[in-house]
Amino acid sequence: MTDMSSRTAGRGTPAARGARAVRRSLAVRRSLAVRRSLAVLAGAAALATVCGCTTGTTGADGGATGPRAGRTAPGGPADGKAASTAPARPADAGTPSPKASAPAPPPRVLWSPGDSGRDIRELQARLRQVAWLFEGPSGSYDARTEDAVKGFQGKRGLPRTGRTDSVTWRRLLAMTHEPDRWELYLMGGQPAAAPDARCLTGRVLCVDKTSRTLRWMIDGRTLTTVSVRFGSQYTPTREGVFRVYWKSRHHVSTLYDSPMPYAMFFSGGQAVHFSSDFAARGYAGASHGCVNVRDEAAIAELFAQVRNGDKVVVSW
Repeated sequence: MTDMSSRTAGRGTPAARGARAVRRSLAVRRSLAVRRSLAVLAGAAALATVCGCTTGTTGADGGATGPRAGRTAPGGPADGKAASTAPARPADAGTPSPKASAPAPPPRVLWSPGDSGRDIRELQARLRQVAWLFEGPSGSYDARTEDAVKGFQGKRGLPRTGRTDSVTWRRLLAMTHEPDRWELYLMGGQPAAAPDARCLTGRVLCVDKTSRTLRWMIDGRTLTTVSVRFGSQYTPTREGVFRVYWKSRHHVSTLYDSPMPYAMFFSGGQAVHFSSDFAARGYAGASHGCVNVRDEAAIAELFAQVRNGDKVVVSW
């Protein structure tokens, strides 16, 4: 009882009250300090969450021991500078573009004015098939052939050079057929075939229906070769060995009322003679059985040399 009274009585003393006040003040300070620390930690955590920063502790030498605030993510600039937002330049930017391809070379010229030969005959025959040339093939690339080629080229949008290049030739091939021998030598001029064996002796007018030629031969030697035309299937030229029995320089047919200059008769009414129709139309026409010659100068020379009684051989 004495102790309890003394404790109770002691609490009311000024010293006791002062001690309690001090303890309460210290408790309040500790509480405030704890709250401040928690608030600081919470703020740091929030800052790290929002800004991506990382807090660190300070080492004994005052330097930071953790990651620095504001450090960029791995792969960023090493100096911490903000990455550029400008679009990246394409890898090939600034490199010169490849040069434009060189223009294709002009097509190769196959034939041009002044050329001659069998190929020119085929060109002319094909141009005749598509109605760009009306004369029969001559085998010479003349002015008429050049004009025909120009017309064909212009109609198809090709350069009008008048020369037959590979492009022009391919277009012409696609539009035409392979000309036969009759088309190639519509106006004559085909090479003569080997002479018939019956033509190798004496003085002979050697006529070959296959090559459509007439050779004037003496003792196996050919002196003159000319193109000739024969009768149609209804009036064929007879084949065999004959003799010239009559020559008539200005003859006119009484049966057909047609001129037969330089006529050399060898079988009935059939003769070797000049034909203006053959000279104009070539093999587009036919005779009534005679052997037509289209070269008037050549037949005039033959007429002067051939004698009555000279042999005439007509073979196929």
